[in-house]
Amino acid sequence: MKATELKDKSVEELNVTLHELLQDQFKLRMEKATGQMTETHKVRELRRDIARVKTIINQKAAS
Repeated sequence: MKATELKDKSVEELNVTLHELLQDQFKLRMEKATGQMTETHKVRELRRDIARVKTIINQKAAS
């Protein structure tokens, strides 16, 4: 997910995206805990995507 794609979305769309990413993060944590995780790099990518979305939301709120 690129920051330029996120900047084009409204705050409501960003909140929906954030909620979906947090759900995905929960699923990955459960996979890791049960030992079913095969793609460990997804955790890092997802964490960074969540940070990107939160950053864009904060930038839109400030302006």
